[in-house]
Formats: sequence, C-alpha cells, structure tokens
Amino acid sequence: MTTPIDKEAERQRLESEVLVDTVRITRPTGTPVLDADTGLLGPVPATTVYEGTGAVLSGHGQVTAQHVLGREWLDDTVSWYRLLTPISAPVPARYDRVEVIAAAGQHAATTGRTWQVLDPSEASTVEIVRVTRLDEITPPG
Repeated sequence: MTTPIDKEAERQRLESEVLVDTVRITRPTGTPVLDADTGLLGPVPATTVYEGTGAVLSGHGQVTAQHVLGREWLDDTVSWYRLLTPISAPVPARYDRVEVIAAAGQHAATTGRTWQVLDPSEASTVEIVRVTRLDEITPPG
C-alpha cells in the first residue's frame, strides 16, 4: 500500500531547503547594438521576468537534492542543468536567460554564469516545484 504524498509539506520543504539562491530570469527584447568605436556588439536588450528564490542544479545537484528529500524526484535529462523555482514564479519561455545573482552556499560556482532556457517549464498534473531545463551559454571563467 502506498502512502499519499503531502504536496504542500514537500513544496514547503523544497522551498526552504533547496530553493535558497536568488535567480534572475530575463527575456531578450531586441538585438544588440554595434559599438562603432570598438566594433563589438553590446548587450542584448532584455526585460526581467522573475527575480527571486530558486536554484540551478547540475546532475550532481539533483542527486544531492534527492538525498536531502530521501527520494528520487527528478528523472534523468539530456540537459545537464535544471532551474528550480517556486510554483508561484512565472513560467520561463524558450530562450529566456537565467543567472544566479546570489548563491547561499559559500562554494557555489554558479554565480556569474548564464544559462538559456531550452523549453518551457516541465508540466505535470502534480507540481511541487517548477522545473525548467537549461543549457549553459557562459562557461565558467
């Protein structure tokens, strides 16, 4: 016999124990402008879609989260990274940009890196946290 999951308790636990970083999701709104003096393109104009709690997890981070929760809750993916945000956060769109602007862990290597949303958030009839697949576009420096 299976025991039903307490979705609200699991959501609160995930938000308090895993979604401890501050993430920013921006949406490109135009094309970069060429700087005639340097010959370089400027930044891509963008608008902020969400800034708040979240986490960017690599495949290793997903295993760690599973250990904290005591169960497997994310399947394998072709994408090495996933963005986790509260269900109350807006759904990221394909090509949105994701940055970790403040990491809770003192050894976090995510700050200063940028990811692109591969697909809209994964959908499920039972959602505890929003899960979005990412592709890194700014390698670690």
